[in-house]
Amino acid sequence: MIIVLKENPEQQQLKNLEEWLKGMNIEIHPTEGIHSTILGLVGDTTRVDIDLIQALDIVESVKRIQEPYKSVNRKFHPLDTVITVENTSIGGDIFAKIAGPCSVESEEQIIAIAEEVKAAGATILRGGAFKPRTSPYAFQGMGGEGIDLLLKAKKATGLPIVTEVMDLSQLDLFADVDVIQVGARNMQNFQLLKELGKSDKPILLKRGLSATISELLMSAEYIMAGGNEKVILCERGIRTFETATRNTLDISAIPVLKELSHLPVVIDPSHSAGIARFVPTLTMAAVAAGADGIMIEVHNDPSKALCDGPQSIKPDAFKTISENIDTLRATIKELK
Repeated sequence: MIIVLKENPEQQQLKNLEEWLKGMNIEIHPTEGIHSTILGLVGDTTRVDIDLIQALDIVESVKRIQEPYKSVNRKFHPLDTVITVENTSIGGDIFAKIAGPCSVESEEQIIAIAEEVKAAGATILRGGAFKPRTSPYAFQGMGGEGIDLLLKAKKATGLPIVTEVMDLSQLDLFADVDVIQVGARNMQNFQLLKELGKSDKPILLKRGLSATISELLMSAEYIMAGGNEKVILCERGIRTFETATRNTLDISAIPVLKELSHLPVVIDPSHSAGIARFVPTLTMAAVAAGADGIMIEVHNDPSKALCDGPQSIKPDAFKTISENIDTLRATIKELK
């Protein structure tokens, strides 16, 4: 349920309303706009008398929300959420450019790539320390050592870092990580999501391989219900009957998510296609559709990459993509 207050509501009436609602174990999430304030109510609102609230002088309107997700819902939070990450942000006017290798392989490799993607316009460095692989015999990542190397790359370049957590037991190793990524396979690992809800770090939540948009939003709700409101949604392609690409990028998810939720939306064209030459085109499509950022796999020698080399682009290709993103966004801004 949401309550839209009139402009400049009388404070004593507002206090009385809030105390009454809290007395029914209803959580109140206020959002202040330019001309009005919205109170988002979370909890069992079936006992709340809408007509009684509507009759108050300070109330403009009252609406029940049908969707099962509340904190994620744009109706609760009409303004876009902007999430600060060190010296940059995700959402709002700044387009996030997240780039780096699929997996951290060595200190020399990760620092060299970090320096090149930063020079090309990257705002956040990505790199896998723990790698969920379909085959148990494939490279599984460097683990805690990989995180240490990412932190060295951060120190060398100033780029904040994002890397994936796979299990609750690993969380202590992420104390200095700037953004914690939840991979597609863990999107519905609810115990992990609950624990991340207690964190104050931004969480980049990837859509599951066969998950609906509603299921993605409900997973985000798990995190936000725990108190962590710094959630970034990531569309990384879903599994369909098509085999020409690794996955099928759901471009339509961008406007749908932007309509349903206030959370920023990032696109991963690398995992969507699984083929490096398609990454530039999918990136431009995501920008045109209204994404708040992209996350691209960049490797200095994709043919020798220990993980996902076929979908990784080289630093010079990322530089071209970065420049094209800026050009396209400027053109879109002029057209509006």
